Amino acid sequence: MQLKINGELKEFSGELTVYALLESLGIAGKQVAVELNREVIKKEDYMSVSLKDGDIVEIIHFVGGG
Repeated sequence: MQLKINGELKEFSGELTVYALLESLGIAGKQVAVELNREVIKKEDYMSVSLKDGDIVEIIHFVGGG
């Protein structure tokens, strides 16, 4: 399956949920927002939302500061 993540095409095998994608990228559990095909996904839905070939995913990292 091919996904476009933050503008970059990446190849994955097998079925993938949003949470599994975040795990594979090493950012599961971190403060991020995920947009799938221009729709924001709620954090509580990460484990139930499945990704499909050609999906466009944007991952926004929150950075603290002052």
